Amino acid sequence: MNQGISPYLILNTDNGQRQLSLTDGNCWTVGRGDDNQFVVKDRCISRNHAMIQYTDAGDHYLIDLGSSNGTFVNGRRVSIPVTIHDGDTITFGQTEFEFHYPKADGTLGMDAEGTLDGTVTSILHLRKLMSVMVVDMRNFTILTRQTNENLLSEVMSAWFRNAGAIIRNRGSWVDKYIGDALMALWFHNGETVTKQEMMNILLALDDLNQMTRELSQQYPLPFELKIGAGINTGHAMIGNAGSGDQPDYTALGDTVNAAFRLEAITKDLNAEIAIGASTYRYLAPLLGKHRVFKECSVDLKGYDVPAIVHATNFGPLNAFLQLANTGAATQLVQPPQQTNIMQKN
Repeated sequence: MNQGISPYLILNTDNGQRQLSLTDGNCWTVGRGDDNQFVVKDRCISRNHAMIQYTDAGDHYLIDLGSSNGTFVNGRRVSIPVTIHDGDTITFGQTEFEFHYPKADGTLGMDAEGTLDGTVTSILHLRKLMSVMVVDMRNFTILTRQTNENLLSEVMSAWFRNAGAIIRNRGSWVDKYIGDALMALWFHNGETVTKQEMMNILLALDDLNQMTRELSQQYPLPFELKIGAGINTGHAMIGNAGSGDQPDYTALGDTVNAAFRLEAITKDLNAEIAIGASTYRYLAPLLGKHRVFKECSVDLKGYDVPAIVHATNFGPLNAFLQLANTGAATQLVQPPQQTNIMQKN
């Protein structure tokens, strides 16, 4: 950073202004979850809402992490990484910040359209430990042949809409909708995955299954809707998988690819859920002595050696969650009752 100049955020509170320094490191996350550098106790803010990243070029990029209520710069919602400038107003949920960084060299940054002096900007990358969930609608091809197009469109719209709400309520967001499937991401802090995070993932799975079954009863469908899911945990890059004029920031890497392979292998295993070995290692302390998953050695498409996966169905998963402390599980995802902010050292 420029010598003698320290960027910071200003938060206006009922008790006056608070200054939040952006000098320790080069990446700061904002959200309701305790794993963020800036923890904002605002019920309208997502668990992992947004991120500010400092680059070697001296710019600060603001990146929305798939928040439900959006991230705004000077009243304009941002969907791709944009450069923030001295004096910009940033809004997360109902909480407003001012960004201050009076750069001495007067260099330009990326505007709200994502260009730098009329030129397409370079790609931002961030490596994070995350859990990737892929959920697919079973027998969708058969469903398309036996269902009226208007009805099918209405059903799938309702499923995607409800699925997005469930994922957000469980501390994540839907990164992509792909035909009859979706991919959701949970970001983890540092090199650890907490029991709370794993519980939220299991609860999200159970909620998605219950929602899918209820949706089947609301429409005159030829058969009951069912889903399959694959979950994998590991490091992945957040990068641009799109073109320069149509950026598409998403998770990339083997962790993501394996999650899709795990979902696909469930059909061969006669199972509804398959999770990777790394996910199971984080999940095992939560399961304790409950034998919910069965260990299998399988050949995943595109991989040279067999992989150890753990498979189950929604019935055993729901039974375990019923036995778990449901009161504590509910508290894991309950939004706070007050607006407050805490800066982590």
